[in-house]
Amino acid sequence: MNEQIIKDLFTILKQRKNTNEKQSYTSLLIKNPELLAKKIGEESSELIIDFIKNNKQGAIKESADLIYHILVVWISLGINPDEIWNELSSRKLKSGIEEKKNRGVK
Repeated sequence: MNEQIIKDLFTILKQRKNTNEKQSYTSLLIKNPELLAKKIGEESSELIIDFIKNNKQGAIKESADLIYHILVVWISLGINPDEIWNELSSRKLKSGIEEKKNRGVK
């Protein structure tokens, strides 16, 4: 069910892509990548703050905000959610340490 919520929201947001930006916040973000990047930074920071403060309800709300903005990035770049699920699936049997080492990340 949770994956379906993401797919449903993705479909709705994708439909708003070509809407007038005065009528759709999603369209405004897609047409203004700098604004979208700024919002992702803000939402990430707010989530981090709620995490540090151990604010579960705040973290839930900020996570939802961040996921929304991530979906808008996917739409902007033409990424289908299945591409993300495939990437996650390919990583599930690898340890995080092994995966980072293979990418050359310290």
